[in-house]
Amino acid sequence: MTDSNTLSGKLAVVTGASRGIGAATAEALAAAGAHVILVARSTAALEQVEERIHEAGGSATIAPLDLTDGTSVSKLAAAVAERWGKLDILILNAAMLGSLTPVQDIDPKEYARVLTLNVGANQALIAAFDPLLRKSEGADVVGLTSTVGHEARAFWGAYGSSKAALENMLGAYADENANRTIRVHILNPGATRTRMRQLAYPGEEPETVKPPEAVGKAIVERLLAEAPTGELVKLDA
Repeated sequence: MTDSNTLSGKLAVVTGASRGIGAATAEALAAAGAHVILVARSTAALEQVEERIHEAGGSATIAPLDLTDGTSVSKLAAAVAERWGKLDILILNAAMLGSLTPVQDIDPKEYARVLTLNVGANQALIAAFDPLLRKSEGADVVGLTSTVGHEARAFWGAYGSSKAALENMLGAYADENANRTIRVHILNPGATRTRMRQLAYPGEEPETVKPPEAVGKAIVERLLAEAPTGELVKLDA
């Protein structure tokens, strides 16, 4: 972790923060001085991330919840509003891979779950936190996408279409807020050593791709840079 508090005083919400890119991003944000609200379903896993942040001198709060439950998202936003009154950083990282299968074989129920988490939950988060983002002197929304969101690939139709929808939605939100103090970043992390990557590429050696900490560092650097809004950025390998 870094020792510079360049995000001191900032409040961040990170979804999918129990492991992988979400956990690494949360730790990087905390290392830069932000207070991080850790969101995921697993309380035990979130507590482990929180403990690492506290041991490194950072500050975090866990918020175990199911993002597909719109009521839970609204309650979280209300709790943040009551305690902090604003939100500076929203990291939309939580996602579901689903089965890799031909389009004609996509299971409708599983596809609905993929779309609910990868698209619907992120829209619900934006809707719930938009009033708090507007109260920040300079807010940032970061949405994690994938190459298959804009480059069609065989067997990736379900996941890819969910990410395509997310990219379009984030692009629209960026355009709608072009004259406000909310920046939107659409980030494609590229090949990263995560559980989802392992499920998608079971024969791949994990050491051949970058660790999630590299993505967390890149996100913090992006937030600190004079980056434009609405840009789709892919990290180098």
